[in-house]
Amino acid sequence: MLHVGSFNTLTITRITAAGAVFKTGEGDVLLPLRLVPTGAEAGTVLDLFVYVDSEERLTATTKRPRAVVGEFALLKVKEATTVGSFLDWGLEKDLLLPFGEQIDPVRRGDQVLVYVYLHSSGRIAASAKLEKYIRPVDDSLLEGAEVDLLVYACTDLGAKVLINNRFGGLIFNTEFVVKPKCGERLRGYVKKIREDGKVDITLRKGGADEAAKDRDIILAALSAHNGFLPLNDKSTPEAIANMLRLSKKSFKKAIGGLYKDGSITILPDGISLRSDQTRDVL
Repeated sequence: MLHVGSFNTLTITRITAAGAVFKTGEGDVLLPLRLVPTGAEAGTVLDLFVYVDSEERLTATTKRPRAVVGEFALLKVKEATTVGSFLDWGLEKDLLLPFGEQIDPVRRGDQVLVYVYLHSSGRIAASAKLEKYIRPVDDSLLEGAEVDLLVYACTDLGAKVLINNRFGGLIFNTEFVVKPKCGERLRGYVKKIREDGKVDITLRKGGADEAAKDRDIILAALSAHNGFLPLNDKSTPEAIANMLRLSKKSFKKAIGGLYKDGSITILPDGISLRSDQTRDVL
């Protein structure tokens, strides 16, 4: 079965002046001559992306679009017209974002996060109404699993994310040192799957490994600044983030551990390494 909007493994039926022709149950598919690999002939098997061109013909390409049907992607608007906006998705034929699938009007040069779908007409199109394409959580998603994330909206609570290009989740603001932008890709972990199907995501693996990593960051920064940092548990989250890229919660936990094991001294104006050096020498 031919899958329009996806990659298909096809066998060349014949080579013509127009290109390579593939006979399928849904009709002939043409790979333009300029894209036919050198040495290809009848019987050669190729992995190709299939779409419908502007003349309603099934067409194949060796190029890889920025997203296939069923995927989400951040794409640039090339042109806004009376029928909708056309997006650059890496192929000669631009991807249409119809007016009816837009949340807010978009202009040329804008970046818009969309879902790529197959229209009932057989054409591939885009939608900015992402939430209607997010799937309900199923048993394939487990608490503690490491996952790919795509930020698609920011709220007062935090950042809404797509999990593994399928499910929806939320990263609470307390997780961020610097809040991400819409369209940004991250790696994270499933913190909790709630009874109502909502998913909490954390950017931190947690446990001893993560705590040790935070302590190492602070020790490295101390070494790079002659054994002293003008930060302590009274410092602002912004000051800590600017110097260490850590949240205040993580910083306080880490310096507590370093103090207990005798690695640092906590001073009224910061923290220092405990060593043969003194503040007067630094």
